[in-house]
Amino acid sequence: MSASIKEIIINQRTFFNSQQTKDITFRKKVLKKLYSEILKREKQICDALYNDFKKSEFESLISETQFTLAEIKDLIKNLKRWCEPERVLASLTNFPSQDWIYKEPYGTVLIISPWNYPFQLAMVPLASAIAAGNTVALKPSEFTPNTSHIIIQIVTAVFNKLHVTVFEGGVETSQILLKEKWDYIFFTGSTNVGKIVYKAAAENLTPVTLELGGKNPCIVDETANIKLAAKRIAWGKFLNGGQTCIAPDYILIPPQVKFDFLKELKNEITRAYGTEPKKSQDFPRIINKKNFDRLAKMLENETIVLGGITDESEFYISPTIIDEPKPDSEVMKDEIFGPILPVISYTSEEHLEEIITSYNKPLSLYIFSARKSFIKKMIKKYSFGGGCVNDTIANFTNKNLPFGGVGSSGIGAYHGKMNFDTFSHKKAIVKKANWLDIPLRYAPYGKKIWLAKKIRKLF
Repeated sequence: MSASIKEIIINQRTFFNSQQTKDITFRKKVLKKLYSEILKREKQICDALYNDFKKSEFESLISETQFTLAEIKDLIKNLKRWCEPERVLASLTNFPSQDWIYKEPYGTVLIISPWNYPFQLAMVPLASAIAAGNTVALKPSEFTPNTSHIIIQIVTAVFNKLHVTVFEGGVETSQILLKEKWDYIFFTGSTNVGKIVYKAAAENLTPVTLELGGKNPCIVDETANIKLAAKRIAWGKFLNGGQTCIAPDYILIPPQVKFDFLKELKNEITRAYGTEPKKSQDFPRIINKKNFDRLAKMLENETIVLGGITDESEFYISPTIIDEPKPDSEVMKDEIFGPILPVISYTSEEHLEEIITSYNKPLSLYIFSARKSFIKKMIKKYSFGGGCVNDTIANFTNKNLPFGGVGSSGIGAYHGKMNFDTFSHKKAIVKKANWLDIPLRYAPYGKKIWLAKKIRKLF
């Protein structure tokens, strides 16, 4: 395996050095072909996602294929403009000159994608890296084999194997890939694995984007529209079976409105998935036994006010609400990443701060409130990747907003124009004119020191 990987990387570097991937017409051609192939296979993709973890067709469309198609369409539409050199204001010290930023591809890129949105989180970075002019080695998740198989079929139909190669396999394959020298690494997954990727990248000083996760707080204050908040939180939390890196991880709410909120939250969950969510065509399963066991353990010795039903034979865990878990309980230790929602009372802003700051910087933070001053204070006070006011997950859907974490929730961001920027090196160029050559910078310096001190006042 390692020998073939080395050979593929060498071949990809040779292909990149041929300059073919830098041609804008070439890039747009393959992106258009990729768009058409995804569109043609959309039903197959949805079927694969259902077979992997019973993801509904509607969720597969809105969160996987349609989102991916929209991002590719945006790349095609804007590629020529984004590729053009960008002129910037020249500095006085370089007078006379023209100063430019040139965008160039990094070279050979490694993309490691996760299982929770196995199509979108593989194909959007892939398309972005191709748009920027790179070659790509893609490692999809082994936990979603049906989706990985469709990805391979699409890549094979669209790309020259010297341009894009898909590597199947488990942890061992990822380990072998990470031992190689890449020009850029894009990883989406857990914080723990992100640290391993970052360490491997550091060995070769390889730049990275790490899209990770965290314990995302969701604050609901006493002025919030409780019914609407419950509806939007239920959707954001239980989308994809709770297996979403930006899903609300736990609710923080004043005790005086908690009872009403719990009542509305139960109603919304029942409205969405029925009294028996296991029979719902819209509620997915947990991806594998390891994750099922991890989540099932979180339910032990907790006050469950809704759900808590499990079935190991199907890796099924029902939408579950836990009331007032202890800070050291299993469900509050790490990111939940499943259909379990703890609800915790807070009595003051100081108490709120105590809870939120006991965890690392989250990928998302959500605030439900009608108080503008409170909203402004929360946004300024806490460091997090991104978030919403009076909604959940919506920040992910706007291509004009960067998506990424901070601290242990991630490094770098993408979406929209940042898809292209992430996989492009910005090369600074000064084009100096010859008609004037100011002698100040040349030795001997002698009496020029006083002049240098005066000039600094101009900057």
